[in-house]
Amino acid sequence: MVMERGASSNNCGENSPLLPAYRHKREELLSSTWKSFGNILIAIVGAGVLGLPYTFKTTGWLTGIIMLGIVAALTYYCMMLLVWTKRKLENDGCVKMGSFGDVAFTISGSNGKLMVDFMIVLSQAGFCVSYLIFIGNSLSSILSKPEPMMNYNYLHFPSPSSNKFLLGEYKILGIAAKTLFIWIVFPFQIGLNAIRTLTHLAPLSIFADVVDIAAMVVVMVDDLVTYLNNRPDLQAFTSLSVIPYGIGVAIYAFEGIGMVLPLEVVADKKHKFGGILGLAILLITLTYGCFGTLGYFAFGAETRDIITLNLGKNLMTDMVQLALCINLFFTFPLMMTPVHEVMESRFNKGEYSLLLRSLSVLCTTLVAMLVPNFADFLSLVGSSVCCALGFVFPAIFHMIACRRDCPKIQLLADALIICFGTVFAVLGTTSSVKNILSPVVQN
Repeated sequence: MVMERGASSNNCGENSPLLPAYRHKREELLSSTWKSFGNILIAIVGAGVLGLPYTFKTTGWLTGIIMLGIVAALTYYCMMLLVWTKRKLENDGCVKMGSFGDVAFTISGSNGKLMVDFMIVLSQAGFCVSYLIFIGNSLSSILSKPEPMMNYNYLHFPSPSSNKFLLGEYKILGIAAKTLFIWIVFPFQIGLNAIRTLTHLAPLSIFADVVDIAAMVVVMVDDLVTYLNNRPDLQAFTSLSVIPYGIGVAIYAFEGIGMVLPLEVVADKKHKFGGILGLAILLITLTYGCFGTLGYFAFGAETRDIITLNLGKNLMTDMVQLALCINLFFTFPLMMTPVHEVMESRFNKGEYSLLLRSLSVLCTTLVAMLVPNFADFLSLVGSSVCCALGFVFPAIFHMIACRRDCPKIQLLADALIICFGTVFAVLGTTSSVKNILSPVVQN
């Protein structure tokens, strides 16, 4: 394997570890400000938004808004910690780094890189599996009977009450429609994942953003009309015991740490990347807050764990689900980018490989069809892996790389984030394991 000189946590001298091969041939096409903005939006916004109204019902709408704001601020700060750490190491003379794993290797060697790469593959591929499940079952539900039925393969969100009422699955020639639709998507995803650069994916990302925003606007308008007609009883606060659940859903909704460095690498105005990222997260937070609040305000105690289930089965619901499917369809290749980089770095010397990309998409597709009760698995991944990637590791790496130059207050902030992330990861993982081992089902 081709190797290049890397850096230790203190300097980039002769005793530094060697950074595994990465695409050091920098991509000639860089993303403009608008393309970077579009890619950031679609890298963060996903199916998680559909669970926010139920979360606001569970925690109370004001509690939900506060938690959403706190998680958004922490997410932005930790994403920037990762960017600052990368730039600090490069300024100290390290080779150019383009991924979370590169930073991990530079600071903690092969074991650190292996751990981060494993978590990134698990989390990013996990999100993409959930996208395929959502696409398959949403398209199936458009054809299904309107009566809700139990279907554990449908993407839903971890809830204390395990409310899992979902649309029944339609069959075509004896084959589950979900399975058929996922296989139909497969060859198109092979083509989209063959695209080499994030810059080329940007137009698709912007289109997907427009479709997603349009779908959310339709839902919010319907929610507002429903609220004005019904005026249900609402709660601003509920119980402290549901706080970990609310934070977990918020972390899942903002997850996108694995995409930060790849997007920063292809940004043409890197000095503006922090501002673009901040603006994108601010817009996402406002949208999430409005979507969650209006959804809960519309249906009150009757709010379902997926808000589209409250809309009934009609043409508007089908169009909203179709729009969300389009959004996730074009989000899939963007979210798989870190997975492709890890696989190509480890098995193809960092060079582009259509075969490895195709195999990654195939494995993701098979998991989407074969894994039963995927929601509990997704909850487990979100509570443990996403929390570690999103908070713990960025703070640890920043503390190690910048401990000699940073003010003590910033190092203290790093330590607090590490403690918060670790405690919540333990609590969230424990809760998820309990749900998997002792599921509660309601009829």
